[in-house]
Amino acid sequence: MEQVFQALVTIAIGVGGCALWYWASNTVLDTVFPARGPNAGSNINKTNLIRPWLFVGPAVVILAAYLIYPVVNTLYRSFMDKSSTNFVGTSNYSWLLADGKFHESMLNQFLWLLVVPALATFFGLLAAQLTDRIRWGNFGKSLIFMPMAISFVGAGVIWKFVYANSDGNQIGLLNAVVQFFGGEPQHWLQLPFWNNIFLMVVLVWIQAGFAMVILSAALRGIPEDTIEAAIIDGANPFQIFFKIKVPQIASTIGVVWTTITITVLKVFDIVYVMTNGEWGTQVLANMMYDLLFDQSDYGRGSAVAIVIMILVLPIMWWNVRNARKELR
Repeated sequence: MEQVFQALVTIAIGVGGCALWYWASNTVLDTVFPARGPNAGSNINKTNLIRPWLFVGPAVVILAAYLIYPVVNTLYRSFMDKSSTNFVGTSNYSWLLADGKFHESMLNQFLWLLVVPALATFFGLLAAQLTDRIRWGNFGKSLIFMPMAISFVGAGVIWKFVYANSDGNQIGLLNAVVQFFGGEPQHWLQLPFWNNIFLMVVLVWIQAGFAMVILSAALRGIPEDTIEAAIIDGANPFQIFFKIKVPQIASTIGVVWTTITITVLKVFDIVYVMTNGEWGTQVLANMMYDLLFDQSDYGRGSAVAIVIMILVLPIMWWNVRNARKELR
């Protein structure tokens, strides 16, 4: 109850502060540039130029405080030593380039980038198509979307039990299935290379629901005329899907792909909960956490954070560019 009250107070202060800011600013504008007298026309033009900034002013301040400043501060710390007291130049980045764990993190990160966005988008598109305009479609979509309601930590715990193997005290679902078919139980999260795939399954399981919802809305937006014309021309369902529907929602598929890609670049919770980067499963975000909080090495941890930001920026730029192109 106390948390709800605090949230309501925060919202009230935020909305009230913005309203007070806008009222006070407009009062100042009316005083400095009165819409009367011989310069009324010029004053109105000046007021119209300034007024839009009254709306974005608070947002710009908050953006600078919570986004721009942390980026600048992290960049500054990446050139400092472990305790952020002495300037060490680019030695933190030189250490990263020579560190085997960083190489492992980069390799695993690119593997995640290749597998997770592709599979999550594919399964989301498949689910959206199969559940489109059928009687039980909404129920099926609800089941597929349900993992989105689970936090990454919760999903990691659930799938850790699925992969579990406790040396004779078998409790894992996957090993139970393997034993049912006559196989031997395995420590799945300790198998080289494949343990990364098993971790990726968790994120695909979560993000497929997100992809399904967005792509389902895009499929619903396709004009029926084009589909009916294709049916009249003798197109089969596969031709309609791949040659009519997919090209028309290609931009939406791109947005879903890039959104999931950004999520993959920041993946941390699943790896931390299930393996903590051991057995060859380290990724950049988990490495950053280890350096910053386990080893208290703010210089090298900040350098890893900057690397993650550099990897995210081109994808963000491409996404914004496509969005602006669509608006034109």
